[in-house]
Amino acid sequence: MIRQGPALALAGLCVLLAACHTVPRRATVEFVLAPWHDLPGWEADASAQAWPVMLASCRVHSQPEWNDVCAAAAQLDPVTDRTVRDFFTAHFQPFRIIRAASGAGARQTTGLLTGYYEPQLRGSRTHLAGFDTPLYSPPADLLTVDLGAIIPELKGRRVRGRLVGKTVVPYFARAELAADPALQGHEIIWLQSALDGLLLEVQGSGRIQLDDGTVIRLGYADQNGQPYHSIGRYLVTQGALTVEQADIPGIRAWLSTHPQRLREVLNANPSVVFFQELPLGDPTLGPRGAQGVALTAGRSIAVDPAFIPLGTPVYLAAGGDANLRRLVVAQDTGGAISGAPRADLFCGIGDDAAALAGTLRAQASLWLLWPRDAPPPGIAVPARP
Repeated sequence: MIRQGPALALAGLCVLLAACHTVPRRATVEFVLAPWHDLPGWEADASAQAWPVMLASCRVHSQPEWNDVCAAAAQLDPVTDRTVRDFFTAHFQPFRIIRAASGAGARQTTGLLTGYYEPQLRGSRTHLAGFDTPLYSPPADLLTVDLGAIIPELKGRRVRGRLVGKTVVPYFARAELAADPALQGHEIIWLQSALDGLLLEVQGSGRIQLDDGTVIRLGYADQNGQPYHSIGRYLVTQGALTVEQADIPGIRAWLSTHPQRLREVLNANPSVVFFQELPLGDPTLGPRGAQGVALTAGRSIAVDPAFIPLGTPVYLAAGGDANLRRLVVAQDTGGAISGAPRADLFCGIGDDAAALAGTLRAQASLWLLWPRDAPPPGIAVPARP
């Protein structure tokens, strides 16, 4: 739907659509029934750490297939690693998530596991010396167009833009923001580092410590509708970094020795996130994810909800340097999280979490843990060979 402004001219809508990326056809995903002993490290996981995460998701579940299992979960006592595992084996069944072959390709039994975190930065509500990077609340001239209201075949698709006369055009890209008079007065906070500002946009939320010691939380409010481009990938294509070097520490180190190229690198990502101030709540927990519950470090993941419904327990097993094998719960989504098996692990808050998230990149196997005797959501399940 259009949040404000007059009706769209067809020519303006065509301009806006031309600025959008082509949406790739979704891959086929299979859920294959598996025995519990197929889950590597299942017996060794500190499963009780995931139990509060499971209960938090149960409190907001609305699907009828979860009623009985969540009611039983609320009665579990005592809560230990063993009793939690016994509960899952009694009430759930694991399904291996496999990306089906396209053409002559092989079926993919693993997918990319990455990490994200909640930054904690210093900031000011006013523009002071040394605090020169603004983060904005949504500007008044930003329009959101529900394409499904105009073209039924595009149900669920939305684009963003602005009006020039009676024509809708793409909203300003990052390099053009200074020319947007509508953003003046929408500076919600000022930061010390432009790179930190971009990284906070990528994470979607963050904590800001003000000069008086107060800590506030900023959360995602909207986006300018421009496509997200990775600055790490940009530096690789420019020959500045190798793929192995293009993690957050590597990018930060390179920019510290090439400060004259900072604006060029940041502008390589035209996408801009707008923020809102949110209550901090329990400082030991992360921000609220897409399911509406606070994220828990190491036990909450972001997924593509088209394949893994929010609130669903998942077992993940990643090898290599990551060596992560644990019970997690799908409680969030992300613009870069598409398809399955694919997940983004919430790593926590602050610098240590940033160091982990910035280097986490591994192939992982995922098992959907679904209430026993209920078919997985909307996808046919082939028989186990």
